[in-house]
Amino acid sequence: MSISLTWPQVLAWRLERQFVGGTGADAVSVVRRLCGVQSQVASAADLAIAIRQADPRPGEVETALWGERTLRKTWLMRGTLHLVPADELAMYCGALGSLRLWEKGSWQRGHGVTAAEIEAIVDTVPRVLGERALTRDELVEAVIDSTGDAHLREALTSGWGMLLKPLSFLGELCYGPPREGRVTFTAPGIVPLPVAEAGTRLVRSFLGAHGPATPEMFDTWLFRGKTPKAALRGWFHDLGPDVTEVEVEGRAMPALTEHVEALAATRPSETVRLLPGFDQYIMGAPRDLEPLLPGAAKPKVSRAAGWISPVVVFQGRVAGVWEAKDGEIALDLFEDVPAAALSRETERVAALLAAARRP
Repeated sequence: MSISLTWPQVLAWRLERQFVGGTGADAVSVVRRLCGVQSQVASAADLAIAIRQADPRPGEVETALWGERTLRKTWLMRGTLHLVPADELAMYCGALGSLRLWEKGSWQRGHGVTAAEIEAIVDTVPRVLGERALTRDELVEAVIDSTGDAHLREALTSGWGMLLKPLSFLGELCYGPPREGRVTFTAPGIVPLPVAEAGTRLVRSFLGAHGPATPEMFDTWLFRGKTPKAALRGWFHDLGPDVTEVEVEGRAMPALTEHVEALAATRPSETVRLLPGFDQYIMGAPRDLEPLLPGAAKPKVSRAAGWISPVVVFQGRVAGVWEAKDGEIALDLFEDVPAAALSRETERVAALLAAARRP
């Protein structure tokens, strides 16, 4: 007999699983549970981690990235920059590297390169990087010196690193320690997992924080629906009895079997939370999931150029957006939110922002 759940139950469970109440431990543990943290905006990524920690420590993410090397920063899900645990990068690359979007003629034409040129980049970058950390300019010059193709300079220095993303997906390149304020790139030194193993592990990790979820929901999160359907079905199928189908307001969805009992016992949330831009609680769900993101609120949350606003969450759903202005938090609410709870949460997040600004 199928377990029947409501969306308020599911969203409350996701909030708890994602440490949104501030129950997480170290930064790596939080990033692991969330299945990565989007990090085009470094301050948003830092805040996404800090609001989930019982004892947030300013500078912990930088230490994990450049000191301890327990986190990696590179292009992954949806082709966007993410933080992921260093010991899980092989899993992400095993799944994403299998998509090989850069081998498609439409991708090459869109980025102004030929098949031979993208092949040369994929072959050359790992060799010129070696064990070094190079700035983008240094990397571009090394590639041109090696290939003799000066046309690659324009392609490699524009477009948000689009021609470097295949190297990231293949596990050949990630961000290195900044040098005098400039980004560097280095080789992560991994061997991607076989695609079937990587995909199945990644589905398990995703369901552990963002479940229950259909294969289509996972695929949208991974790379906007571009995963081959046969591979996607195989990844979910290979979880076998570790997955149980539940019913969420009439729709069948896979959930990890170990979580079904807790899901069924979860009560809808009454908490108020402020989440930063590009937060995984939002990014891990489809934009058309009305119980999370009401249609009327979508234009203020999912904005132009892929920008995802900081949000106010009440009862698991988006109830407003916010921004930091001159050290103060400015709110734009779409619906009524308990004033006392909102005030406490605003003070908590304002204190985290202030701590992050201190030298």
